[in-house]
Amino acid sequence: MKLSVLIPVYNEINTIAALLGQIKSLSIEKEIILVDDFSTDGTRRLLKETFAIESPDIKILYHNRNMGKGAAIKTALNNACGDYAIIQDADLEYDPNDYIKLFETAERNEAPAVYGSRFLISWKSTSFLHFLVNNFLTLLTNILFGSRLTDMETCYKMIRMDIFKGLNIESDRFEIEAEITAKLLKRGYNIIEVPVSYKGRSYHEGKKITWKDGITTIVALLKYKFNK
Repeated sequence: MKLSVLIPVYNEINTIAALLGQIKSLSIEKEIILVDDFSTDGTRRLLKETFAIESPDIKILYHNRNMGKGAAIKTALNNACGDYAIIQDADLEYDPNDYIKLFETAERNEAPAVYGSRFLISWKSTSFLHFLVNNFLTLLTNILFGSRLTDMETCYKMIRMDIFKGLNIESDRFEIEAEITAKLLKRGYNIIEVPVSYKGRSYHEGKKITWKDGITTIVALLKYKFNK
């Protein structure tokens, strides 16, 4: 069993080195595919001048313009060849050590998809407002698709590779989270959740998602619910 780690990166010079160190230290068979989405803060230079030379085992791809998180994930996915793939943000809000229990759960249950939930045991978020927004979007997902998820918006979506590529992802930005989940549920795939650790950061620390992304997420859920 091989895990493909898909890392969309945009302006994460303060965290990218630590993140890659954590992932590389994990004792599971894996490939790391990183897509720089036209960073302007020095991240791109660091990747080219340091990691591309010192870490040839990491596949690093570059967008020639900023296209969005979804677009970066699609680029990474197109270059992945593992048995499962997981999305990993570059901001250190999630702990790569949680791959192990997600991967073991996927393998043990032959699961099409395993999500790492921040809210399965207790709520973990940057703020109570973010918790409320996440809770509403998850509730809407459950109503529309008859699911019982606790964290639709989680970054940690581990999906069997053939299924993931078969979803034919369209979204270029943050609404990709809704599209992935909606398409999995609409096609009848069971999503297993396991609890994961989470340390949310503030906008001052570089958090990028805003209330506008919540609106586009709602639109995406409705779109993929009622589109054939």
